[in-house]
Amino acid sequence: MSRELEQSRSATLFGTPLFTHVWANAAELNPRLKHAILEHAGRSSGEERTNVGGWHSEAGGLEFCGDAGRRVIQHMQDLTEWATHRLYDEFAKYPSPMRWTFNAWANVSAPGDFNKMHMHPGATWSGVYYVDPGETHPSADGTPLHLSDPNPVRTSSFFPELFASNVLIKPEPGLMVLFPSYVPHAVLPHRGDRPRISIAFNMRREPFP
Repeated sequence: MSRELEQSRSATLFGTPLFTHVWANAAELNPRLKHAILEHAGRSSGEERTNVGGWHSEAGGLEFCGDAGRRVIQHMQDLTEWATHRLYDEFAKYPSPMRWTFNAWANVSAPGDFNKMHMHPGATWSGVYYVDPGETHPSADGTPLHLSDPNPVRTSSFFPELFASNVLIKPEPGLMVLFPSYVPHAVLPHRGDRPRISIAFNMRREPFP
């Protein structure tokens, strides 16, 4: 191979950002969230969206979770701001002050329940916070979040052995995952021994997009 090619330049195009963080106050926050969510699920029939089985709350500001809901919403906002600044840093740009609108909803899955593959095209960032992964034993595999490559042609025709077409993220208490809303995602059938409880959310930059 020619030594001249050592001077060539390369770059990776069209990357998809992903941010994860485990919040330090989860041990104190999650029991309160779990109690409020299960209590609300007992009073409300829920909604059918992408969920097959399980319970999906109304989307909004998690008012039924009280102070615990307000605190987890603050976590959502903080991670969104931090991730957005990190993204701008990668492009050597400084973002102007941004205004965000959001909605959030709780999910409760019993064994066998799952969420179909979907996206949130009207939002900027989407994410999830795990209240209870639904497993008694921490070493269990858990019921993962399934993220799929938004450009399936890339992973089906261009060196598929090098690029992951699907990523599975194991839930744990206090884990928050944030990704672009155009990323297809799903939840595999729950196989734990107790209800899997999470809070999903969308963050939308205004004016959009």
